Amino acid sequence: MIKFNGINHLAMATGDMDETIRFWRDLLGMRLVAGLGGPGYRHFFFEISGNDLIAFFEWPDVKPAEEKEQGRPVKGPFIFDHVSFGVETEDSLYELKDKLNSADIWVSEVIDHGFIHSIYTFDPNGIPIEFSHNVEGIDIRKNPMIKDTAPSDMTKEGPEPRFDRWPEIKRPTSKNDHKVYPGAGSELFHGKKQGTKK
Repeated sequence: MIKFNGINHLAMATGDMDETIRFWRDLLGMRLVAGLGGPGYRHFFFEISGNDLIAFFEWPDVKPAEEKEQGRPVKGPFIFDHVSFGVETEDSLYELKDKLNSADIWVSEVIDHGFIHSIYTFDPNGIPIEFSHNVEGIDIRKNPMIKDTAPSDMTKEGPEPRFDRWPEIKRPTSKNDHKVYPGAGSELFHGKKQGTKK
């Protein structure tokens, strides 16, 4: 079975990479660990944790999104509501709240969601952000809880994956056919664009 180890990276967009760096690196404290780019194109990565990154493409015509309250319903085509970053201590929520207040950036009060406590804000690009701390003694990963008052039949199937609902792999890719092709950034880390590589 596939074992996921976190979010490798979330990919966002900005029209102002310098302002984005100032917020994510200098205010929130996420290290800037990779930067790819050339004329009219930049793609920078910030470290959230030992396994997780957030990345930004800089495109000149991108404008900040209109701020939308996290979780407020919308209509029509829509992709993304907000992203929540976990913090290790409850005190970290208050430290972040104080940093954002000191920078004159709107931030909510600490909100109790039962299994997490959270604060909400927006980055300079209008991206809705939540910071969350797990409530001690409540672990929905170990003890899933579905409190939907009108659950669908699919929800009633429970928390465990139902792999039997999808076709079985009939022809797995052999080890001899494992190939990796060069993409943006490969020339920065390998010195030149390379052909296929194991």
